[in-house]
Amino acid sequence: MSFTAIQPRLCSSARNLLGGLVIGALLAGCVSPPPGGVQVVDRNNRSAAAQQRQPVTSGHYVVRRGDTLYSIAFRFGWDWKALAARNGIAPPYLIRVGQVIRFDGRRPVRGPVVAAAPPVTRPAAVARPIAPLQAPAVRAQAKPSVPIKATPATTPVHSVQRSASGWAWPASGAVIGRFSSNGSLNKGIDIAGDLGQPVLAASDGSVVYAGSGLRGYGELVIIKHSDTYVSAYGHNRRLLVQEGQQVKAGQTIAEMGSTGADRVKLHFEIRRQGKPVDPLQYLPGR
Repeated sequence: MSFTAIQPRLCSSARNLLGGLVIGALLAGCVSPPPGGVQVVDRNNRSAAAQQRQPVTSGHYVVRRGDTLYSIAFRFGWDWKALAARNGIAPPYLIRVGQVIRFDGRRPVRGPVVAAAPPVTRPAAVARPIAPLQAPAVRAQAKPSVPIKATPATTPVHSVQRSASGWAWPASGAVIGRFSSNGSLNKGIDIAGDLGQPVLAASDGSVVYAGSGLRGYGELVIIKHSDTYVSAYGHNRRLLVQEGQQVKAGQTIAEMGSTGADRVKLHFEIRRQGKPVDPLQYLPGR
């Protein structure tokens, strides 16, 4: 049989196989999500798993002023619940300045052992230990943070279109940067806009971080939607919500800006159990 006779049969088989794959994908995407809140059905579990960036699993981080458990987990690619469990942090998940957050599972070291000073001729100098000189600083670091009372945000709420899984677009404008499965590249999408344009919460949730302590994100808001999902909104000009406030989908949380960026834009991320996922798979079609 000639090659020209075989080729049509091969093409026909390929078309049949491709059609079966497409139908299977469409059927998998027809699963209805559970009602209420953001409970997204992951329609591409295998591909999404390949896209997820692995969390940092070595070394440790020392808590600084302004840090929260959520912001640390976000920075190092962890699910906040898993990071809390690894470090023995119980609800309400409070951390303190100077606390060591470990990623390798080891127990935190309380501090370096200070060697005794060599003897000198003055007895008073010998009797004075070195450790008490550090005690005031240690006591100041050990002061626990105060729990933030949850209150509803008072900013305007806009009418928005939500996807079947409960997500809405955080801003109007063209998508100028897309998600990359490579963890070192874009972990979300970039949306163009005008300076001062409203930035909206993509779904109901509570603000767990509002500040500029995460390098590369400028003025940043992080919203916790459930025990599984958080969303992030970066490069804002001004933040209009505070940590602990409850927000609704479509509620104004910030003004678009260019802090930490080379142009005015919104950087938007969705993270599932600490891992970045493609927001375009969750947002409604335009």
